[in-house]
Amino acid sequence: MIGRRIRGGRSSGAGRRGTATVRATLVEVLEHPLLGEVTLAQSPRARRISIRVRATGAVRLSYPYGVSRQRAVAFLEEKSVWIVATRERVAGRRAALPPQLPPAEQKARIEELRRAAKADLPPRIAALSAATGLKYAALTIRASRTRWGSCSGRNRISLSLFLMTLPEHLRDFVILHELCHTVHHNHSPRFHALLDRLTGGREKELNRELRRYAVP
Repeated sequence: MIGRRIRGGRSSGAGRRGTATVRATLVEVLEHPLLGEVTLAQSPRARRISIRVRATGAVRLSYPYGVSRQRAVAFLEEKSVWIVATRERVAGRRAALPPQLPPAEQKARIEELRRAAKADLPPRIAALSAATGLKYAALTIRASRTRWGSCSGRNRISLSLFLMTLPEHLRDFVILHELCHTVHHNHSPRFHALLDRLTGGREKELNRELRRYAVP
């Protein structure tokens, strides 16, 4: 049996004027006998059932309205072996990282990466935008450790300053990934087809290579 504990929800944003209904993201925590705590989120932004395993080992399952909770939990069960394997792989990557720096040195290192990112990433994304014709509204550089980049519904792209720890071709891959989200705000087959075309048919290869890196 899987236990259930409601943790609450958050609004998905302001609704349109008139009678349109605003649906909230419904969040709960499942106590899974094999996986431990799993965050289950029914979101109006989700297009399909998806599972994310964070660097900490935390698991989040998202699913759209129109998909039942029972089906989402069944999907979780189907992927439980994959989740365990992914956790082990992530833990192995983090164990291979160099020891954590003292706070002062860590702060200095982040500031060094921030300066490098501000010098490198804006012209890099501008060049790739011009080359592909994919337009973005704005660029923000953050010290994000949970993801390399993101793209909002308004095509505002955020990039992690830790991209500067990656080889240049993987920085370009992450940026192209986010630029493709300006056209497809999901990970649909059309999104992957576009990214694969822009990377010369190397999307899967580059994605596998990127997974070998963890945010330091």
